Amino acid sequence: LRACEEGVEHSGRLKFFSALFYAASSFVITVVNKTVLTSFSFPSFLCLGIGQMFTTVVVLYAAKMIKTVQFQDFDRSILLKIFPLPLLYVGNHITGLASTKKLSLPMFTVLRKFTILMTMVLEVYILRKRFPKRLVYSVMAIVLGAMVAACSDLAFDVQGYTFILLNDAFTAASNVYTKKNLGTEGLGKYGVLFYNALIIIVPTALASAFTGDLHKAVEFADWVKAPFVFSFLMSCFMGFVLMYSIVLCSYYNSALTTTIVGALKNVAVAYIGIFVGGDYLFSWLNFIGLSICMSGGLAYSFFTFSAKTPPHNTEAGHELKIHIPD
Repeated sequence: LRACEEGVEHSGRLKFFSALFYAASSFVITVVNKTVLTSFSFPSFLCLGIGQMFTTVVVLYAAKMIKTVQFQDFDRSILLKIFPLPLLYVGNHITGLASTKKLSLPMFTVLRKFTILMTMVLEVYILRKRFPKRLVYSVMAIVLGAMVAACSDLAFDVQGYTFILLNDAFTAASNVYTKKNLGTEGLGKYGVLFYNALIIIVPTALASAFTGDLHKAVEFADWVKAPFVFSFLMSCFMGFVLMYSIVLCSYYNSALTTTIVGALKNVAVAYIGIFVGGDYLFSWLNFIGLSICMSGGLAYSFFTFSAKTPPHNTEAGHELKIHIPD
């Protein structure tokens, strides 16, 4: 791992398996969270998030104490180094939950694809990154499919669309700044994880207490039942695993690849949601747009993980430069 960190390019195997690890973690935590919040009817998603962040802080601090991992001790410079990740994380969390309540699952999945375009633009603007033509065309196909599907949405909701587009912007910015902060001296993968969770947990706990969610969680009747306690603890642990997998995927891949891997994880969810759930209004135009969107994502994955890394002196001839004025 140390050798990989020192190199400019990581091997295709590390890129692929870090992306696969993120996709698997994202799928598992979706199932576990669904079990806790829906099957057991746990009343507070904020308290569940607090549990996940608390687990992240405890695990990484213990690992630092036994010298399994290393990252900078806390000082005033940490706030400047980690900013604005905590704010982006909170915004992403709130708008994501709000949009989930307003939109059907398939349409939520489709509109989340605009995160990919936003991530590409932010990588060009913030990280000064350039993308090969085939990847740009794949992203264009994803966005085109999302637009086709959205145009035929028979359950259009202005508030829901507003929240989902804000959620896209927060997610894109969070992925790009995670990638940027990974190169910050003293932080690294584990420092980004630890201090982001540590800073977020305090205002989240205060918000939970102010809204009454904390009281509802404490009074929840199933705390004495082993199946619920196991599911809750599993969700807390998987929250840490998911955040670690996102940082790991961003470290070995671009922020754009991390975003698209998260989108492809939703392929099965989107198609299952068409037949299961009852909140999807079927139309052929919507279905075709969804299929175009998913095909573009699969093409991006194929081009990214199957192609060998070209030499730097020949790569420029195959790139599509995207100019964004300051």
